[in-house]
Amino acid sequence: MAVMHEMASGMGGIRTAGDLVARMVMKGMRIGEAKKYVAGKLGCDVLDLSDSAKMKEIRESLDIGTVNDRPHASYGMSAKIKIAELLDIKIPSVELFKKKLGKAL
Repeated sequence: MAVMHEMASGMGGIRTAGDLVARMVMKGMRIGEAKKYVAGKLGCDVLDLSDSAKMKEIRESLDIGTVNDRPHASYGMSAKIKIAELLDIKIPSVELFKKKLGKAL
């Protein structure tokens, strides 16, 4: 886990796309493949993944969480659910949340 944290932080974490790329690496992709996959899902170029200004615009437009809190914007579990849907992956905490929510209804 420390390696994933280091990699995501080194790529800028949520400031850019490091958190998204790290998720794909944890799912078994190699770093280059993960960057291409995430860029394709975000509709941008691989070089844009490390551009904090460009990624701020992309993250805001997709409502998948940013560094700074914004009114009416997704954060926490809401942003994580959108990330899971965007990347077509299952995130354990999202799955658990949905399971618990289903029992509450």
